[in-house]
Amino acid sequence: MLRYIIRRILLLIVTMFITSAIIFALTQLVPGDVARLILGREASPEALEQFRAEFGLNDPAPVQYANWLVKFITGDWGRSFTGTQGPVYPLVTGRMGNSLRLTLMTLLIAIPTSVLLGIIAALRENTWVDSAISLLSLSVVGLPEFVTGLVLINGIALGARALGLPATSTVPDNTVADWIRQLLLPAITATFVLIGYVSRLTRAGVLDELQKPYVRTAILKGLPRRQVIFKHVLRNALLPTITVIAISFGWLIGGLVVIENVYNYPGLGALMVEAVKQKNLFVLQAVVMVTIFFFALANLAADLLYAVLNPRIRLD
Repeated sequence: MLRYIIRRILLLIVTMFITSAIIFALTQLVPGDVARLILGREASPEALEQFRAEFGLNDPAPVQYANWLVKFITGDWGRSFTGTQGPVYPLVTGRMGNSLRLTLMTLLIAIPTSVLLGIIAALRENTWVDSAISLLSLSVVGLPEFVTGLVLINGIALGARALGLPATSTVPDNTVADWIRQLLLPAITATFVLIGYVSRLTRAGVLDELQKPYVRTAILKGLPRRQVIFKHVLRNALLPTITVIAISFGWLIGGLVVIENVYNYPGLGALMVEAVKQKNLFVLQAVVMVTIFFFALANLAADLLYAVLNPRIRLD
């Protein structure tokens, strides 16, 4: 196990290194002069030259990449091109904390709901319950996030003001009530994206395990059906679901671009959109690097959970 973890960590480092090179190369393809785009057409040649020198834009691309990578590893993620031109690190990590809050709220809703619907659909296979769950889950998946968000805003936040749910979300404080008030609607919107795939995957896994000989043997021995399902069947049926949940975690960290913009929530996705609009290269590079890091870390966690849930899997 230790050798496997070390090997995966080394692979993670190599992945991040290759990713950093690709990200830097793509940001260099931004059309136009970045200094001109930031300072405007009326900027003097002296101001443009000072801006380029200050941010190292006059250096050759390989030198810029090497300087940026070394500083990024040591925690110096550069300075923002816009606003107060403050350091990128606290800006991105602050937004990352906001996205983690929304991700946690989404997973608290999406995972139990999706898994429960998948189990019910499998146990009621080929009945109206199974058909209703399948139809409902696949229908909400087909809706774009901005459509779901606007429906919830107009139907709940604005239509049922007595509930006290705001149309736009801010960072919640440490109370449970404020978490629910600020994050419930965007979390439900994100849940609709996940619920169809996770529930269908859970249903397929449970049905597959129910056909295994050990299930029939356990039932014939007199074990209660509920114990067989929750103690034995789910332990194996949820293995593929774990990978999907892990990948979803990485997506939720930086992929909630549409949802965060619909609800005006200050997360990483909204920051990424702002950085693209403003040609804020250092911010954009940092956001993408953080997002990919969480993707890779989530996949590593999924593989380790595989070993915990199924000792037959030999990671080495």
